Amino acid sequence: MKTLKSLAVLALLALSFSACSTQVIIEDDIVVTDPDPVPVPLSAVLNSHELWYVDINRTTGNGEIPFLQKAFTVSFLNGVLWANNNLVGIGSQGNGFGLDVGFYDVLEYDYILEVNHDLDGFYPLEITPLSHNEIRVYYRPGNISYTLVGYQRNTFDYDLVFYDNIHYFLQEYVAWENVATSDYGAENPFDKENFLQFLPAGGLDNFRSSKDPLGTNIDLIFWDYEGVYNVADDAGDPYIKYLTLDYDYLGNEYFELHVINDSTIELYHPQSGTLYRYKGRGYIQYKRAEVKRQSKADIQAQIKEIVKT
Repeated sequence: MKTLKSLAVLALLALSFSACSTQVIIEDDIVVTDPDPVPVPLSAVLNSHELWYVDINRTTGNGEIPFLQKAFTVSFLNGVLWANNNLVGIGSQGNGFGLDVGFYDVLEYDYILEVNHDLDGFYPLEITPLSHNEIRVYYRPGNISYTLVGYQRNTFDYDLVFYDNIHYFLQEYVAWENVATSDYGAENPFDKENFLQFLPAGGLDNFRSSKDPLGTNIDLIFWDYEGVYNVADDAGDPYIKYLTLDYDYLGNEYFELHVINDSTIELYHPQSGTLYRYKGRGYIQYKRAEVKRQSKADIQAQIKEIVKT
């Protein structure tokens, strides 16, 4: 009897150890996951970069957000909205931020940006992060979205933005006055063009010229000729540009366009070998709602329509 009892006890202990061993294995297989990560608040996303470049060529939809349509960059600084709407002074105006153009508030975890623009009014915008330095701004009532690319001021290539949008720079002065013509070069009709004016592509013509005497008040200039202008890129160098002035009924004039500073340009006329220098007069500060940027494709389409008429 004692032997049978001992065997029974050993069997029971074996079963107990076996059960315990099974429990340990099961516990080892359990994977404990971390709790849900804390979402990043919208203000942290907006403040992760000092400048947000408005990539106008990636805009989708048929409507527009006026204050983004005319901005090269926007910045979100402690509730104040800043924008670089001009190429003149970009990189220096407002310490690189541009102008104070309004204020904003955020619904942190709903990712809603509420903007009150000084001129354009109130806009509730939905923000979607696309990558570590890109966000999409969507305006639901207008069914339009903009892509913004984030940069820091010390790594942002202001010069490249300037040259990539140089056709806008030419529009930032009421007129360009000839301040110097080289002694070299063959005499040609353009020698007498003392004033030039560049306008947005939406009009019937977007360029005018005048032979009025140097020093004429810009409000009193009589524009002798009008036509279409276009700025073309150089495939190998983003800092080289070519300007075409298409005079109605008078043919085209071609130039290499060089920017000396924020108010001075040089036009080299290969056909005659003459170099002209023009200085901007009547700086236009773009904070008005009616001034808008357009994609390069839209600009080229408008110029083609102008040429047809």
